[in-house]
Amino acid sequence: MVDDEKLKALREKFGSAHGSDIFDPEFAKVAASQFQGDKRKWPFADPATFMGAPFRPEAAEQNFADLDVAVVGVPMDLGVTNRAGARLGPRAVRSIERIGPFEHVLRRTPLSTLRVADVGDVPFRSRYSLESCHEDIEAYYTRIVDAGVIPLSVGGDHSISMSILKAVGRKRPVGMVHIDAHADTSGPYEGSKFHHGGPFRQAVLDGVLDPDRVIQIGIRGGAEYLWEFSTASGMTMIHAEEFAAMGAEAAIARAREVVGDGPTYVSFDVDSLDPAFAPGTGTPEVGGLTPREALQVLRGLKGLDIVGGDVVEVAPQYDATSNTAHAGAQVLFTILSLIDIAHEARSRTERGVWV
Repeated sequence: MVDDEKLKALREKFGSAHGSDIFDPEFAKVAASQFQGDKRKWPFADPATFMGAPFRPEAAEQNFADLDVAVVGVPMDLGVTNRAGARLGPRAVRSIERIGPFEHVLRRTPLSTLRVADVGDVPFRSRYSLESCHEDIEAYYTRIVDAGVIPLSVGGDHSISMSILKAVGRKRPVGMVHIDAHADTSGPYEGSKFHHGGPFRQAVLDGVLDPDRVIQIGIRGGAEYLWEFSTASGMTMIHAEEFAAMGAEAAIARAREVVGDGPTYVSFDVDSLDPAFAPGTGTPEVGGLTPREALQVLRGLKGLDIVGGDVVEVAPQYDATSNTAHAGAQVLFTILSLIDIAHEARSRTERGVWV
């Protein structure tokens, strides 16, 4: 039976309300950043930037002034060993509409609390030279980090993480939460150390990544024999079948134990997801994580000192439904929300406020 008094109260409160009339104080704050009157910006209008963030391609000329986070595209896939196409990943991820503005688990609206801009793509000198591309990545990210700005990147193949880490970890080695089907710690092949199967071996050898503070989650597939450096260097590895047996909460607890309270980078390869959910990638491996599991792990990193992150290996030409790009964009947004929490904690510490 309908409660007449309850219905009357609902009609009084909501009967003549518009979609922009939000009464919960937390939700009203989010709505205020999205509505102009009862209108919202069309998500399919204007050139695409990540989550509609301001487009500031001139930011590098201004030394990334007035930014907390720079969203950077790295459209380079010269380091792939299998199917090419991740160079188109930044465009695909930026075009996704149904992301944010509110991260309901972490309770964050990062574009309202952080100064975030999509600064465009790394300016590469050559589309043909893998070596010069990595020089350009390192140089560009060094400028971002030296300006005190957190880089959030979308690739591109996974080799880009090596040169990003050379900038992020230049002053002190960082830890890392790495979610992937592959450990990416093999050695040079065919005369190159810059391929996407070896960025994290090289980052350790370059002294910018602390292997004792690295955890790799979701590892699987027939290339296991290539990853002995992970174990030899002291990295912690949770294979996909181990993850299934132990569950997400246990994996989160282990990740937090491994990386501790030091500066931590998050690197997410979309092939960590099972190809049933994310077919649009160059090296798919069956038996992977679900998007829900991946997001649960990431949200479990709340409160860690996140100093940068990337999403890589989205190859949209194999992504007929755009599901892979959508998953990548959601992960990028979740990492941004983690950065927001870490930035707030650092700001409190700098002001001498502890809670």
